[in-house]
Amino acid sequence: MSKTLFDKVWDSHVVRNIADGPDILYIDRHLIHEVTSPVAFVGLESRGLSVLYPERTFAVADHNTPTINQHLPVEDPLSANQLKTLEDNANKYGISHWGLGHANNGIVHVVGPENGITVPGATIVCGDSHTSTHGAFGAIAFGIGTSEVEMVLTTQCIMQPKPKKMRISVNGTLYKGVTPKDVGLYIISKLTTSGATGYFVEYAGDVFENMSMEGRMTVCNLSIEMGARGGMIAPDDKTFDYIKGRPKTPKGAGWDTAMEYWSTLKTDDDAVFDKEITFDANDIEPMITYGTNPGMGMGISNNIPTAESVEGGKATYDKSLAYMGYAENEQMIGKKIDYVFIGSCTNGRIEDFRAFASIVKGRKKADNVTAWLVPGSHIVEAKIKEEGLLDIFEEAGFVLREPGCSACLAMNDDKVPAGKYAVSTSNRNFEGRQGPGSRTLLASPLVAAAAAVTGVVTDPRELL
Repeated sequence: MSKTLFDKVWDSHVVRNIADGPDILYIDRHLIHEVTSPVAFVGLESRGLSVLYPERTFAVADHNTPTINQHLPVEDPLSANQLKTLEDNANKYGISHWGLGHANNGIVHVVGPENGITVPGATIVCGDSHTSTHGAFGAIAFGIGTSEVEMVLTTQCIMQPKPKKMRISVNGTLYKGVTPKDVGLYIISKLTTSGATGYFVEYAGDVFENMSMEGRMTVCNLSIEMGARGGMIAPDDKTFDYIKGRPKTPKGAGWDTAMEYWSTLKTDDDAVFDKEITFDANDIEPMITYGTNPGMGMGISNNIPTAESVEGGKATYDKSLAYMGYAENEQMIGKKIDYVFIGSCTNGRIEDFRAFASIVKGRKKADNVTAWLVPGSHIVEAKIKEEGLLDIFEEAGFVLREPGCSACLAMNDDKVPAGKYAVSTSNRNFEGRQGPGSRTLLASPLVAAAAAVTGVVTDPRELL
């Protein structure tokens, strides 16, 4: 029987199928952080249970970490308590812990692939929506809730209904200035934030085959924003080259054995999906959002759509535009912005900072802009310095901060003030996502860089 990539990985991890119910799915890797794990550990302690496979569990501090002065005690008492609790729980149950100050610390979905925790064909979960990032390696990866975190800690399994299968193909060649982030935002703008609900997505076609691993991670990261349970891309030579030799990947004969399996991880030619969607790369330009969900995105050269031309009720649409201070048919180009954020598990990797540098090199940060440049990990931070990008940033008037989730969400000190506009390379633009009353414009590192040096929304193709 022909199978999709998703079927092959999922079916090989089913421990038991419950009739008319969910599958009991074995989990290979469990990533935890300081926000969604404390209550799960309380549950373990109250029931006298232990962590079944601590060696398959990896604790990383990221959401609440400050991005300046990490050598000093964390000032916010709630953040400090959550960070300390993660460390204590990791020590108690024998779980590896990459906390503040650790060389491997960073955003959990950045450091996992960097260190070879993420491999093809694995099942990976984390108490975080953007776990789908790891699907770029041909893994099944998805976010889970706190009660499910407890379940995986104690049993290394989770009960899940098997999602339906969708394949999204993008064929052709992307134009100059169009990045993986633009591809992701374009797909979401077409499907809306609920268009893939109930599905697990496989990305296919020329664009994804030619895309770098870091670009693939960006697209898979955004899968949840169109309602999908997750997204994945079949592993290929790029995948194997990326993971080979990393600290946690197999070595020697173990690598050869793993490769025999990983090489089979692709959709059979005659496999059937529940839904297929195809896009043309030539239709994609640099994207930017104008509303309060990731589906409210458009090509940067277009005007803000009218309520009649988009899905959803007019009242909700009007409310979103009112929050943003925008109106139908307005141009986005030229609109003043106040903040620029490059970072997050969506765009906090070295390729993203190279792209940012390609625009700001030889230019100066606009006086009206506050810019937060936050690497996704200490490894990314080191590469920025090694490659001379830090010099480019500093000459242009930018300051590099320390790793963490930062302004992706208002859970640490990096908050955008009420009423201010932020061009952000993160993944969500909900009301107040980056701070109470903040207004978020999701975009690529190139669009963010163009805004940072002009002080307004600018088409990056004009500066390349």
